[in-house]
Amino acid sequence: MIITLIGMPGAGKSSAGMKLASLLGYEFIDTDKLVIDNSGKDLQDIVNDLGDIALLKAEEQSIINMELKDNCIIATGGSVVYSEKAMNFLKGHSVIVYLDVPFGTIVYRLSNLATRGVVGLKEKGLRGLYEERTGLYMSFADYTINVSRNDKVMGVVKKIMSEVMPESDS
Repeated sequence: MIITLIGMPGAGKSSAGMKLASLLGYEFIDTDKLVIDNSGKDLQDIVNDLGDIALLKAEEQSIINMELKDNCIIATGGSVVYSEKAMNFLKGHSVIVYLDVPFGTIVYRLSNLATRGVVGLKEKGLRGLYEERTGLYMSFADYTINVSRNDKVMGVVKKIMSEVMPESDS
C-alpha cells in the first residue's frame, strides 16, 4: 500500500508521515526534499529567485518522476494540488489522505512561514491560500482526517490507520 498525505503547510504531513512509515516499516518520501535534492535549492530560494511557477513545475516533475515501490508513505508539499498531473499520478498509485487542520491551528504552527517556500503566499495571504486549497484537497482525497489543535502526532497517525487500514486494529 502507498499512502500520500496532502494538506496545508503546517498540517503535519511530514511528522505524521515519518511516524506512520516507521510504525508500519514503510519507506518515507517527502516530496519537498525531492524538490530540494533535484534542484539544489531550498523551496524559498526557488520562489525568491525563479517564482512560484518554477516551484510548482519542480514539484510536479519531482512527483511524476518518483520511483514508487509498494509500502511507502509520501508527504507532499502543500501546493501539490495545483498540479492536476501530479495529483493524477499520485491518485493512480496511492491512497490520498487529506489532513484537514483548522485555519487557526495552521497559523499557530507556522512560525517560519516566510522561509517555507509557500506558493501564492505573497498574492493571496495564508487565509486566501487556505480557502482556495481546502476545496482542492477535498476533491482529490480518498480519506479526510480531521486534525484538531490538540492532536499529537501519534493521535493523527492512529486516525489515519483506523480510516485507511481498519483491519490493522490501530
